Amino acid sequence: MDQLITHPETRDQPSHSGTGVAGGSASGPVAMDPAGSDVLGEAARLREQGPAVRVELPGGIPVWYITRHELLKSLLTDDRVSKDPSQHWPAWREGQYHDSWLVNWVGVQNMFTAYGTDHRRLRKLISPAFTARRTAGMQPRVERITQELLDAIDERASRTDPEEAVVDLRAMYAHPLPMGVICELFGIPLEDRPRFAHLVGRIMSTTVTPEEAAEMHQEVAVVFGGLAELKRREPADDLTSLLVSGRDEEGSQLTERELIDTLLLIIAAGHETTVNLIGNAVHNLLLHPDQLELVRSGKRGWDDVIEETLRYAPSITNLPLRFAVEDIEVPDGPTIRAGEAILTTYGAAAHDPAQHGEQADRFDITRPTPEHLSFGYGVHHCLGAPLARMEARLALPALFERFPDMELAVPDGSDDLEKVESFIANGVRELTVRVK
Repeated sequence: MDQLITHPETRDQPSHSGTGVAGGSASGPVAMDPAGSDVLGEAARLREQGPAVRVELPGGIPVWYITRHELLKSLLTDDRVSKDPSQHWPAWREGQYHDSWLVNWVGVQNMFTAYGTDHRRLRKLISPAFTARRTAGMQPRVERITQELLDAIDERASRTDPEEAVVDLRAMYAHPLPMGVICELFGIPLEDRPRFAHLVGRIMSTTVTPEEAAEMHQEVAVVFGGLAELKRREPADDLTSLLVSGRDEEGSQLTERELIDTLLLIIAAGHETTVNLIGNAVHNLLLHPDQLELVRSGKRGWDDVIEETLRYAPSITNLPLRFAVEDIEVPDGPTIRAGEAILTTYGAAAHDPAQHGEQADRFDITRPTPEHLSFGYGVHHCLGAPLARMEARLALPALFERFPDMELAVPDGSDDLEKVESFIANGVRELTVRVK
């Protein structure tokens, strides 16, 4: 890490913020597309400007955009980079951006926004819920839900002319599978699940108005707080009950707000990332039949598909935000000043030619070094990554075995699928396929 980013020798050297090749154009930061309609093309254009580029997020929020894999990896493990805006982002402490979409990302109190000892405390309370033993114990549930969903697709297709048997795999498979798993894991009642799913989907949108963002922030307290109250009254063998009992133990140091926001974090991350992992894998295999044939022939395995999907089409493209605790000098680039915000740019890192070669923009499950940062890195590495991989490892072969002649229901097999309106989440609104 020390070879990549260093402490500046002095604190009075000029900043590159907003000017120069590495820091954006002379006219100011580059404005990012709120809808994320071309996030990877955006990343390629920014990469040409240097390793760290000054950009502006929706709502006029200035941040540093990291374009290189190795630089991002180093920053993710640098103690001089924090995720706590209340301590290390002066703009937030001054009350800026509290009325924007960002409030549902950095205006929460859980391990996602914690730093140092607070992060270790919160992660220690949550980590028992995601042990290898618990993850393995979920496999029968994943298999059961998978078969139920495939049966439903089969039934839908059987009632339709074979040439017209078109289904939306996101709505009927990629979304309900991880949503069903996480809801069972946390004991969310069946009748409440649509509201949870709808709320999480809205939070992922980066085109919401300030009024909508404030409404969602209040709804989080109501919906997730209600779940916690339910488990206090009616505890069961689920993770919400486990967290609630831990919260209510004397000396647990977990506040009620931290409990609610922790439930939000784990339930949202526990299904949204897997939705996109499954959907993006299916989408790219159908777009690249030569890659699918490698799996069918046994020359490559489903783990290869999963890891290359996570690299090529990470479920989360950009993740807000981190903050410089002190000045950080970027080699061949600008100085990120203390108190400035940094965007975690998984998509840009995933397509960095310096890491993945000149064909970094190609979906290739034979790639010899598919290292990616899509589940984070260092102390903030995603606790649910093993569960997400297990779900995909079961869902993908089961789908292609049931429907071996499945094809995209778009003209000429083109990639004409509308993406979700977000520069954070990376997935399609609908994954329409023709099943046979």
